[in-house]
Amino acid sequence: MHNKTKGAVLTLDAGGTNFVFSAIKDNQEIIDPVNFPAYPDDLQKCLYSIVSGFKETMRRMDDTPVAISFAFPGPADYLNGIIGDLPNFPAFRGGIALGPYLKEKFGLPVFINNDGNLFAYGEALAGALPEVNRQLEAAGNPKRYRNLLAVTLGTGFGGGVVIDNRLLSGDNGCGGAVWLSANKYDNRLLAEEGVSIRAVKREYRELSGDESTLSPKEIFEIAEGEKAGNREAAIKSFEKLGEIAGFTISESLNIVDGIVVIGGGIANAHKYILPAMIKEMNETRRTVKGDIFPRLQMKAYNLEDENEKALFLKNESKTVTIPEYENSAIYYAIKKIGVKTSTLGTSKAIAIGACNFALDQLF
Repeated sequence: MHNKTKGAVLTLDAGGTNFVFSAIKDNQEIIDPVNFPAYPDDLQKCLYSIVSGFKETMRRMDDTPVAISFAFPGPADYLNGIIGDLPNFPAFRGGIALGPYLKEKFGLPVFINNDGNLFAYGEALAGALPEVNRQLEAAGNPKRYRNLLAVTLGTGFGGGVVIDNRLLSGDNGCGGAVWLSANKYDNRLLAEEGVSIRAVKREYRELSGDESTLSPKEIFEIAEGEKAGNREAAIKSFEKLGEIAGFTISESLNIVDGIVVIGGGIANAHKYILPAMIKEMNETRRTVKGDIFPRLQMKAYNLEDENEKALFLKNESKTVTIPEYENSAIYYAIKKIGVKTSTLGTSKAIAIGACNFALDQLF
């Protein structure tokens, strides 16, 4: 674990309907989450709800918090705690100095970051990354991974990168922003136009001819045969999302080269998304002369599939001798990357990431 004994941190999962408050210490929630309404259309009610939520969280704690740290989706100057114009928070139109406001209210350091970044940080420190390394150790494989690319599939296409336990924030707080990447089917479009709730809904409508308003959850139920509808169209809707996401993830992995973890509400349909994603990641590219190269230098494996997981964990390293000496070195001739769903759950990973992000700045 990371930053185990440096104090409790107040956290917030900021949704457009509800605010969910909690407190994290030693990478564990130390109270039951507290829910307050969001009031996205009324600034005063929204701020009152945020302050009341943190006050109630503190009332339920035995520890004295050392900081407030949480994610807020959308455009922001995270380095200075300023939240910009958010489509789902009209009350913040023109920008709101939320971090400085809360610092004045509570007398605590306040840290705000992107939810994709904090999701990645939580999974890297206490979720997917250490889990994969434990499984490799149990399988007798000496390989260990230190880097992680995390993406969230939901209202938008979020992302975050952790390199050797360090969150990639960037000079403008924009590190890991995959949503602006090019869309596989039209590079003038955002990747997010094919990897989001609206993308699944649009694709199902176009393939099925059903103009009714269905949620991704309902489309997943159709894919599972639990709800009436066009099952083939439902499955293909998730597969196309996986394909487009796989295109962007591959572009990012050529720089990051780490384990991939998928979170967000749409990730519940991973049985349809991940095979299409992995297929795209293992595709090929070519030169002008026609020479063929793999899409990635690493082979991608679906860690939610037991057969592929076994192949990923298999020790295929070699021992090579050091010239002129009797010693030897390990040679990883076969390069592998694993893709899996969230180990912690998206909200918990964000909270743990937020806690550690704050502690990193303080200590």
